[in-house]
This record gives sequence, C-alpha cells and structure tokens, in this order.
Amino acid sequence: MGWVRDFEVRVFRVVRREPPRGMIHRSAFWLLLSYIALRLLAMIPGVAGETFRGLSIVALVLLIVFCVPLIWRFVFGRLLWKVRNRLIVTYVLMGLTPVVLFVTMALISLYIFSGQFAIFAATAEVNDELAHLSSDNHDYVLHLAHVFAAEPHLHAVTLPEAAQAVDENPGFEIAAFQDGQPVTLDPAAVNAHDMRAVPDWVSSGFRNVVLDNGRLYLRAVNSQTVNGHTTTVISSLPLAKENVSRIAQGLGQVAIIPGVDFDEEDQPEPRRNGKIRLEMNPVGKGENGVTVNGRELESAVRRTAIVGGTLPPREHFYDIPVTFYAPLMTEDWVTGKQHQTYTHVSSRPSLLYLRLFNTSLRVAVFVREALIAIAVVFGLLELLAFLAAMRLNRTITRSIHDLYHGTLSIDSGDFGYRIQVKRNDQLAALSQSFNSMAISLERLLEEQREKERMQNELAIAQEVQANLFPRGHIALPMLELHGICVPARTVSGDYYDFLLFGESGLGLALGDISGKGISAALLMATLHSAVRAYRFAGEELILDGTAAMAIPSQQQQGEEELECGEFFEEPAKILGLLNRHLYRSTQPEKYATLFLGHYDGLRRRLIYSTGGQLPPLLLRADDSVTRLDSGGTVVGLIDNVSYEQGTVQLATGDILVAYSDGVTEPENDFGEFGEERLMEVIRQHRHMPLETISEQVMQSLRSWIGDQEQPDDITLVLARQR
Repeated sequence: MGWVRDFEVRVFRVVRREPPRGMIHRSAFWLLLSYIALRLLAMIPGVAGETFRGLSIVALVLLIVFCVPLIWRFVFGRLLWKVRNRLIVTYVLMGLTPVVLFVTMALISLYIFSGQFAIFAATAEVNDELAHLSSDNHDYVLHLAHVFAAEPHLHAVTLPEAAQAVDENPGFEIAAFQDGQPVTLDPAAVNAHDMRAVPDWVSSGFRNVVLDNGRLYLRAVNSQTVNGHTTTVISSLPLAKENVSRIAQGLGQVAIIPGVDFDEEDQPEPRRNGKIRLEMNPVGKGENGVTVNGRELESAVRRTAIVGGTLPPREHFYDIPVTFYAPLMTEDWVTGKQHQTYTHVSSRPSLLYLRLFNTSLRVAVFVREALIAIAVVFGLLELLAFLAAMRLNRTITRSIHDLYHGTLSIDSGDFGYRIQVKRNDQLAALSQSFNSMAISLERLLEEQREKERMQNELAIAQEVQANLFPRGHIALPMLELHGICVPARTVSGDYYDFLLFGESGLGLALGDISGKGISAALLMATLHSAVRAYRFAGEELILDGTAAMAIPSQQQQGEEELECGEFFEEPAKILGLLNRHLYRSTQPEKYATLFLGHYDGLRRRLIYSTGGQLPPLLLRADDSVTRLDSGGTVVGLIDNVSYEQGTVQLATGDILVAYSDGVTEPENDFGEFGEERLMEVIRQHRHMPLETISEQVMQSLRSWIGDQEQPDDITLVLARQR
C-alpha cells in the first residue's frame, strides 16, 4: 500500500498542505475523491447514471460524517489555538448572543403584537359595521312600528331610507315582520325574499356575523312593540369582497374564512386539471343533493375565503408583511350554533403605525424620532463597548504574546529577556512576575554554575585530602592497624595518620579540627603537613643524626637513623610545638584537638599525649578498658601550653581505640551513641579483623542516626597487638 501513501503525499504537496496522517483524515480524502468521481460518472445517461448518482449521495453523506471531527479539530486545534480567537468567540457568546436573543425576542414580540393589533383593528371594523347596521335597523323598526300603529292593516310599507342603503351597500336586504308575519317593503329590491320567519333563538338587539344558506352576513335584529303589536326588522349585509375591502381599508388585506369544519372525517376529492366537479344526487331529508368536488354545496361554499383589500408595497426594507389569524364569532342563523370562522389579516408595520397614531400625526412623528434617537444612542453605546472590548482584547493578547515569546527566549537560554511593562493591572503584574522569575532563574543559574564550580573544586579537594590519609595496608609484624574517616560533607576536618619508623616503630596521630567544610579541611592539611614536618625537623634531631653518621659503626644504618624516630618518642613536646605553630598562623577561633602516640614494637610500649582530644580507649584482653587521658588542652587556642605524656604497655590481643567526637556524639530519641555502645560493639567482634570491627561500628552508627543527616565527621583508628 505504499503507492497509496505516495499518491496522498503528491496530491497534498501540490496544494501545499501537509499530507493526512490519521485514519479519519485519510478516509475523508478518499471519500472526497470518490464523490467527485461518482458525480462525473452520474452524467452517464440511463440506469448506470442513476446508480452512480445514488452512490455519490452515499459518499457525500459519509464525507460529511468524516468531516465533522476534522472541522472540530481544525476549529479547536488551529482557529482557537490563539487566545485572541478564543477571546473573540467568548465576546461573541457573552456579548452578542444575549443581544441577538433579546432582539429576536423583541422582534417576535413585536410581530405578535402587530398581528394582534391588526386582528383587533379588523375586528373593530367589523364591530363598527355591525353597530352602524344595528343603528340603521333601529331607525327602521321605529319607523315601521309607528306606520303600523297608524295604519294596522297595511301589508306593504314604503321605506325610503333603505333605498339609499341599497345603493351604498350592494346586497343589502331588510326583512320586516308584524306579529311574526312578513311585511313587503318598498322599494322591492330591499326585501329579503328568502327570510320567511324569525328564528326562535334570536332576540331583539341581536347583531353579529351569521351563516345563512352557506353565506356570511352582517345581521342586526331589532323589535318594537306598539299598541300590543310587535314589529321586527332584520337588516342583512352580505360579507362580499366589496364589504370586506371596506373593512380592510387602512389595514392591508383581510380574508374571512367561513366555517372550516375540522371534525369531518371525509376529505374532499382534489380538483384535477383545474376543473370543478359538480354532482346532482337524490335529495334526502336534511340534504340539498348537490356536491362540489365531493362535498356538499353548503360545506364547499363555507370553505371559500372572502378576501378584500390589497397589501401595499413596503416603504422600508424592514416593512415586512405581518400575517395573523384569529377566530371570528359566527352563528348559524337557523340553529344559533357557533361555527368555526377565522379572520386572516395581512398588513405591514407602516400601516399599523399610521393606524395606531392616526389621531395625532405630531405624536407619531415624535415617537418615530424618539425611537430613532434611542436606536442611535444604543448603536453608539454598542460601538463604544465594541471598541473597549477590542482594546481589552488587544491588551490581553499582547501580554500573552509577550509571555509566550519570553518563555521561548528563556527556553533558548536567553535569561536576559525582559518584558516591557507599561500598565498597572493584573496582566502587568503577571509580566512583572515573569521578569522577576527570569531574574531569579538567571541568578539561580549563576549560583548553580558557582555551585558546580565549587563542587568540582571540592571534588578535587576531596581527592587531594584522600591522598593525605594513609594509603594501602600499613602494619607492623607485631601490630595490626586500621583507620577510617567518613566526612559529614565533601571534605573532612578530621585527621589521622600512621608514621613508620623502621620495622618496629610507629607514630600514631588523630585530630579533629573545629568546624566543618573547606576551612576545617585546610586547617587539617596544615596540621598534617606540620606533623609530617616535625618528623624530620629540629636542630637537636639533625645534630644527633649528623653525629651518628660520623661514627663508622653507625654509617651502615643509613638514612633510617636520620629519620630520628626518637623525637616522636616525646609526643608532648611535639604537641607543644604544634600548639605554638597553629596559634601563631591561624585565626583566633580556629583550633584543633590532637592525639599523638609513639609505638615501640620491640618493647610493646605506647607513649602518647592528648591535646583536647577524646581520650583513646585500650581494650585489654580481659575486656577491661584503660582510658589514655594524659595530655593537655586543645592545640592552637592558647600560646605556651605544656602537655603531659603517658606510657602504656600492650599485651597480645589488646586493642587501641582512638576516635573523634563524631563517633560517640550522634543522637536520636534515646540519646547519644556514647562510649559504652562503641566498646560493646568492639567487644562483640574483637576477634574479627579490624576492618570488620570498623564496619560493624559504622553500621551501628548508621542505624543509630537513622534518616537524619550525619552531624559530624566520623574518624576511627584501631590498633591491635599481635
């Protein structure tokens, strides 16, 4: 399928777009090609073309389905990736949407109000026509009643007022009754020949729209009783196009749809080819025997709308047609039942506006100008709100743009990038925070570099210091030796050293410098160098060595005699010299504690002196402990201090334990580690190699300290007499 992918890449390369990667994108691409191909094949005439046309519709539906997630990704992945676009959408949703909803609701309400007003106006016109008809009819009945009162036996009465009504209202009819009997009127054209009696349900003063013989009429009924004789006059005006046009004057177009019967189950047969089918059927009881398009004649007539008036052209682009329906109370003249008759009014806002303010044109002009002024003010307010929103949008997007480029600069290593802050708001505070962060990062980076430099220097110092401690396995035939130093930091302020004097002599040194870290390590190196120097120094030492070299019998011993281990047999003297050296060459607050000892293997004797150091402990073969506490104060704190020295005799199995305060002073919830725990560990493992004993002590210390930081340098020196 590699050729398929190559084809996709070539096509998208032509349109300068990235080739599709996901399955949805690729499927949409092939569906688009399939749709284009099927639409081209659909041009083939015949059944094949119809088949391809149907397949193209299926491909189009599938293409739309696959394009929906792609459009969603494009909108939210690209268009709305920028905060500016998101803010614009937010403003539209929060600002424009309520306005659109409000305007839509207002337009709908205005449309409904306009329709209701149009219906109200049309109904008012109908009521005015009925009132006018009823008023004229009342005059007619009064005239006829007085005529019959004067001449009771008349059968024909002249009614000259009706002639004018007939001329003004085509189809106008009057029916007169004297004690229920019809009366002929003159002129003859005014007589309602079809009306032979007054329905029982009709009362005097009745006026309404009625349905009589399938036609709608405006009808008024009035009765007058004089001398015991009742005269009844019924005036009828058919709702024809001319009358409805008069009602629709100033409204637009009015249509009255008479008596639509929604309860009938039978449906009329449709007209074919624009022809009307008229059928004559046998007449039964209650039937007229005539059907039009499958309906009874009366039902067909009642379904014919009576339309009057015309809808004028619009005056403005917003002068849209307003169409509304409303029921019109209609009664059957024979039975008095209500019929479903509707009034349909089509008007325009301009007509309704003129009709609403037809009594005062000045008020209409004032209202129109006021509405225009309010619209202009609202438009200006909306414009100001839009400009304010754009300014706020620009402020937000500019701040985010600056922050975005700032992060890119920081990511590329430009820690000197700063955002220009010219405002005083939360976004400005955010930019200032970014600048503060950049400054902090720059400072921290510099500190990190300095720390790395110091770590490198400390690593070098640690390596150098490691070279100062005894290297390799040092031992005498009659004495085992082991020493260990664990710094609390990178470098240590503790010190220990082994100095060999021939095959049977050994110098021991263990010290603790005040403080930790670099300063303590430097002072430790100074102390180490001084102890090593005093191994060879001293005029008395040199003179004694020179004299020894002058004796022939001593020349064979060579340089080993010049090392003058005898000088180390006086540790107290060396401590005095070191005290004076440190006191004069270091700061006043700097001092050291030091233990010096000289072991004579031939005599199994240890000569020692302590300068403020914790007294070493000598674990005898019988598990008794001897404290080596001869000496004096710390070294380097007070000038001209003398030190005492002591001598102990070692037996086979005796173990010398010299240690710094980092061994016994670590604390936990149970107190200090202490000398007793130290000696208990050594007693339990005294017959093991010194390295094993040292490891057991270190393990006990680590367990005692736990998760806490090591408080001080730990130094331990062990020596066992063979």
